[in-house]
Amino acid sequence: MDYALNLYRFDMMNNNVFVLCICLVCTTMFSACIGDDFVDDMREPEIKITTLVDTIAINTEFMFEAMFLNNIGAEEEITASWTSSDESVATISNDGLLMAVNFGQTVITVRFDDGNVSVSDSIVIVVGMTTVMSNTSISGTINTTSSYKLTGSFTLSEQEDGSGLLLNFDSDYCASTALPGLYVYLSNNRNTVSNAFEIGAVTVFSGAHSYDIEGVGIQDYSFVVYFCKPFNVKVGDGEL
Repeated sequence: MDYALNLYRFDMMNNNVFVLCICLVCTTMFSACIGDDFVDDMREPEIKITTLVDTIAINTEFMFEAMFLNNIGAEEEITASWTSSDESVATISNDGLLMAVNFGQTVITVRFDDGNVSVSDSIVIVVGMTTVMSNTSISGTINTTSSYKLTGSFTLSEQEDGSGLLLNFDSDYCASTALPGLYVYLSNNRNTVSNAFEIGAVTVFSGAHSYDIEGVGIQDYSFVVYFCKPFNVKVGDGEL
């Protein structure tokens, strides 16, 4: 009886030690992932023109679109106003429909002002013989915001066949392999992945590589961000 009781106590002690070790490992990983970071999800509201065009053919109509992002980077439906700096070149209605009436150059501006928030964005367009869309690629650099190594330049571009986007990292890319569950996202708030687009888990930690992205416009997001997904902790970001 004493032997069985001692064996039971020994097993229980081993189980407790095992559980304690697991807890310590998890705590260490969690603490290491968080470090001393403090995440503030608030950001300045923004409105941005999402139409990419350089030149619009004379005597044609062209529809402009814009996106409003609130103080946490989430898209909201709002009623904006559109203006043209030179209506002898092009006029634009309040819903963004432009009419190219004469050769020349004008600045198209979209504004939103509800008394609490006042934001605007502008684009220079030329009225010419043919409509020419803008360059469909955006570049940036990833930098770490934690104690872990994360760096590298990247380009977000439209696929030539129109099937989606390509996020391409250059040969200078390097990320730590010590992080549990490192994921990459597109976001309009560099401090959160709430309302973000999840590209996927990081499987390449050094050198050039790319991600195919479907269902996203090239102007839809402003940042590439890296998060430790199991603990929802930011590791780094890069502005587009």
